[in-house]
Amino acid sequence: MNPTGHRSCLGSVFLGTIAFTAVSLAGFSVWAFAGGWFYRNVGEAGLYAVTTVVFIGLAGLLMHPLLFGPNRLARFYAAFVPAFMAYAVVWCACWFALGFGDGEWLGSFLGCTAFAFVLGKMLGSTERILNVILLLFAAHSAGYFAGGIVYGALRDPPELLGGLSRQQFSLLARMLWGLFYGLGFGVGIGFAFHQFQIHKQVASAVLPEPAKITQ
Repeated sequence: MNPTGHRSCLGSVFLGTIAFTAVSLAGFSVWAFAGGWFYRNVGEAGLYAVTTVVFIGLAGLLMHPLLFGPNRLARFYAAFVPAFMAYAVVWCACWFALGFGDGEWLGSFLGCTAFAFVLGKMLGSTERILNVILLLFAAHSAGYFAGGIVYGALRDPPELLGGLSRQQFSLLARMLWGLFYGLGFGVGIGFAFHQFQIHKQVASAVLPEPAKITQ
């Protein structure tokens, strides 16, 4: 914490990374442990819907300390839910329209843009939104695509891990993707929360006082 009692940028990034990684592992566990059931019974869209609910529900419980001030849990949900929903809708639209490759890259960029814009509006400041979007996109993409590379590599696992069954490899690969995704997106989320709140406070501090009415 800095002398004002607010978390530093580095502290916010650290908290966002750790907390969202835990959220991501829980969300990806739905795919890892119950993905087959969802694909057979409700389809891929149903899987994404349930995963989104898990992400949103746990995010508030673990990440609300990113906010400054009182009533943080309710205020976090009020800001995070619409931002994450905007991200999820944009991501899914790109994915279902274009699939692997182009859909993933476009979804990462447009999804992060939507997340940053909505979050900034809900937190009362969109100052330096370009910086937030760029870092979100870079960190989110690094985590997501690194996880995808690891996931793909474990489809042809090294002999050292040859004692694991195909099902165990599948679980490990999916959870590792969740780990990398959480690490990357968590960095961006922590940075975004800090930047929008700090710049809102700076803007409020420099507003001139109302002119006094002279009698």
